Parts: sequence; C-alpha cells; structure tokens
Amino acid sequence: MTEANSRITIDPEVCGGRPCIRGMRIRVKEILDMLAGGSTRAEILADYPYLEDGDITAALEFVSKVTDHPVIAAAE
Repeated sequence: MTEANSRITIDPEVCGGRPCIRGMRIRVKEILDMLAGGSTRAEILADYPYLEDGDITAALEFVSKVTDHPVIAAAE
C-alpha cells in the first residue's frame, strides 16, 4: 500500500480532517465519486491537472484498506 501511505493525508485543518490527496483540498471521496460516476482516469487527470495517476491509485488503495475490517457475528 505504498501509494496510499505517501499520498493520502488527514489533517484537521484541511477539509475537516477528511482524507485528502497530498494535503490538497481534493478529498478521496471526490475521486471515488468521479470514478463511480463513470469518469476515466484520463478524464479526471485532465480536469484536475495538479493530480497524478498515482493519486487515483492511492485513493483506491486507501478505501480498500479502510473498508477491509472483520465482521463479527453475534452469537445466537
């Protein structure tokens, strides 16, 4: 998970502490929303020239890691 470790930042002073790309005011969620909406990597990079392809990869890696948690079923 190298990309996410080096590119995703969480700072209470930036976007209310939500995960962002390299300290900029573009949140991981915004990248995911664009991808979910059908945007390609090339389209996102064209619309946001300060982003890099690795930033998109980092956003996906980050979300993959934070959503991978065990589900503990209650005993019946």
